[in-house]
Parts: sequence; structure tokens; C-alpha cells
Amino acid sequence: MTRFAPVYRAFGLILMLFGMTLLAPIALAHWDGDGAERSFDLAFLLTVLCGAFLWARYLRCKSDLKVRDGFLLIALVWTVLPLFAALPFLLQLGMTPTHAYFEAVAGMTATGATIISGLDSLPPSINLWRCLMHWLGGMGLIVLAVAILPLLGIGGRQMLQVEIPGPMKDSKMTPRVTETAKGLWRVYFAITAACALAYRWAGMSGFDAVCHAFSTVALGGFSTHDASIGYFNSPTIETITIVFMFLSGINYATHFVAFSGRSLRPYLRDPEAGWYLGVLVVSVILLTNYIWKEGVYPDISTAFRHVIFHVVSIATTTGYTTVDYGQWPMFAGLWMIFLCSFATSAGSTGGGIKMLRAILLYKQVYRELIRAMHPAAVYNVRLGGQTAPQSVLFAVLAFAFIYMVCTVTLTLALSFTGLDIVTAFTAVAACINNLGPGLGLVGPANNYQALADFHLWVCTFAMLLGRLEIFTLLVVLTPAFWRK
Repeated sequence: MTRFAPVYRAFGLILMLFGMTLLAPIALAHWDGDGAERSFDLAFLLTVLCGAFLWARYLRCKSDLKVRDGFLLIALVWTVLPLFAALPFLLQLGMTPTHAYFEAVAGMTATGATIISGLDSLPPSINLWRCLMHWLGGMGLIVLAVAILPLLGIGGRQMLQVEIPGPMKDSKMTPRVTETAKGLWRVYFAITAACALAYRWAGMSGFDAVCHAFSTVALGGFSTHDASIGYFNSPTIETITIVFMFLSGINYATHFVAFSGRSLRPYLRDPEAGWYLGVLVVSVILLTNYIWKEGVYPDISTAFRHVIFHVVSIATTTGYTTVDYGQWPMFAGLWMIFLCSFATSAGSTGGGIKMLRAILLYKQVYRELIRAMHPAAVYNVRLGGQTAPQSVLFAVLAFAFIYMVCTVTLTLALSFTGLDIVTAFTAVAACINNLGPGLGLVGPANNYQALADFHLWVCTFAMLLGRLEIFTLLVVLTPAFWRK
């Protein structure tokens, strides 16, 4: 019995569970006869059989998962599951392993970076699978697994502690971790269903409505059309998209409490929600006036329509587009990419360092300024009426430092190969923040197809770092982790 047997047993279960999600595109492929039936059938068989093998191999292991096991399991899920998710791209589209894995990681991490052109002519089952990957990865397949694994004799608290984003992971919405996971998924499903119905009411086809609901609520950005949301050219659809992107950028624990109590008070008490809304409002006002005065659009109403959509889309790390904002003045694009690094709330489906950490960093800096002027002053960093523990502040500072180091290092790695600095920096920023489109060669009018394999692997690593909030992946890569 190996040291990490509980991890392999749990991963086998998760792999079988993940294989079950392939049944949706399989059913569509066979019903529609879109030509991808055999590819999805084979992918399903390989995924389920590999999961069953791991499960059977370590069936006798009855021990529970430890904290270290949780880190390894999460790392395996987000690095190995995309290998199986990439099978339809390999088998049906004939993509190279690098391209297929990149596309699968972009889907599972809800990043939305793509190298596929001609989305409108793809088999519908492929487009459904791309958007479904977003939806599964948005909340986290592990959180879904946590709701089921305890029934099979495997504890899930360690997995949930590692998977839920944000610096304060010990707060629980319900006493039992299974009920927490189920509560999150009920809210997630309800918002997704409401989004799909709203899209259908606004004029999307049923297929487009479901796919875009998956992508919108997951803040992923994959679309069934090359022109993204701009394909529909509908202010109503754009408004619906803005509303649900905004909602998905709020902590799902806040949604859960609000839904459970049928009250809006949790949103008023959420220390991140006000900052989140304020940052978006100020950015919309600033950029609307800026690009209007720069003459990008003839009237301020048109400027407002495009700015509010793209500010919310980029800030929430969704990555939908209606126009090529790469043609706007450089300041506008860089400002929006700056927003995506911190705007969304902890516990949302967005990427970046999260608003909670940004607030704590700001308050920590302010405290140091007060101390510089008044060395004897006692000034505690408070958030939501409570004093933030020193351990949390130190963790936030460490996270901010490693986030900066990773961004700079990966940007230098791309620029070392001759890639222009705008493309290199925005590609890394877009991937590590799980945004998708950047500027330059990876701007909204293009995709990542122009990048070489080395660039794609760097961006893939950045996406995984961002989705796992950096430390989860780096912990597994340290020698100390593997010592007994």
C-alpha cells in the first residue's frame, strides 16, 4: 500500500465522476449526428476505465485524507483531468497534444484562452464540451466531489479547505462540509439556470443559451461563435451578460446566505461587495469619458455601452468581447487588465488575487503609513467589523509577493524568446488571472494560436498557478512536500 494510496483512490473516484460529465456531449453528438460521436465515446471509455482502475487498485485503503493529501489531490485534479478533457480535441479536431492540453486547461480553469478558430462551424458537441468544462471548473469539480465522496467513505474537508479560494478558508457556511458543498452547488445551479432562461428570452437559441450560461456564470468566456457576444449584436443580451457576470464575481458564500435567508442584508454586510461595485462604477465612468474624448466613438452613449460591457467582462475575468478593445487607446486596455488582477471577490468563480486580499493589502499599507507618522499608535487592520489576524496579513503579503514574482518571471520567460513585451506581459497577466484575452498578438481580435509551443506551456503553467491560487501548486513542487 503506497504512501498516497488515499489520494489515488479518491482521484480514481473523481476521474470516474468526471467521465460521467462526458455523457452530455455524447448524447448531443449522437442525437445531432455531428460527427464527433466516436471521439467522445472513446474519451468516455478511457476516462472511466482509468478511474475505475485506480479505484479498484486502492480499494482496500480505508484511511482518510490528510492535509498534505489534499494538496496533492487538488494538484492532480487540475493537472491530470485536462489530459482526459483534451481527448475530444485530439481525436476529433486533430490538434497537437500541446494545443489540446492548452485548450483543456483553459476550459477547466475557466480562463477562456483559446487557440481554436472557426467556432461557428465546430460540431455542437465540441462547443458544448468547451463550455461545460468552464462550468465544472468554475466552482471547482472538487467541491462537487466533496459532496459525494463522504458517502463512499472518503472525507472531504481537506479537499474543500484547499479548493475554496480566498485567504480566510476556515469559515464554514454550514457545520458539515458536505452540506457546504451542496449549498454552493445549489446556488451555482440556480444562477446558471436563471442565466440560461434569460438568454433564451433575449433571443438566443436554446443551445447558445445553455453554452453561454455555463461560460458566463463560470466567468470563463468561451463562446460558440468567433465574434463572442458581439455575434448577437444585442443590447439586451449584453445587459443580461453584464448582470450575471457581476453576480458571479460576488462571493458565492454571500449568495448562499442571502438565498437561504431570503434577504439582501448579506450583500450589505459583505466587506468586499461595496469595494467591488465601487471599483467597477468608477472604472466605467473613467473609461467612458476617456475613450469618448479620444474620439473612439461618436457619442457618449455608444462609448458607455461598450465600456460597461468590457469593464465588467475583463474585471470579472470572463473575457467576453463585443468589439476589438485592442483598438482603443492603450491605457484603456491596460486599466481593464489591471482590474482583473484583484476585482472579483474571494469565493467567486473569478481569478486574480481577489478583492479581499487587495483590501487587506491597502489597509496594511495605510497602517504602516500611520505608524511612520505615529510610532506609538496602535492601529489594527479591521475588515467587516473584525480585526484581521496577523497570520492572515502575513499570508496575504506572502501571496502578493509570490504573485508578483510569478508574473514577472513568466513575462521575462516569454519576452526572452523575442515576443514583444505587450503580448508577453498581457498573455501572462491574462492567464495567471484566468482572464483569457490580452493585448497584442493575444488581443480580443486574435487568439493564442500565434504563440509557439513553449509560449503555450508557459501560459498553461500560469493558468494552473492562477486557478490553484499559486501556493497550492507550488507546495506540491517543493522537496519538503515529498519528505516523510
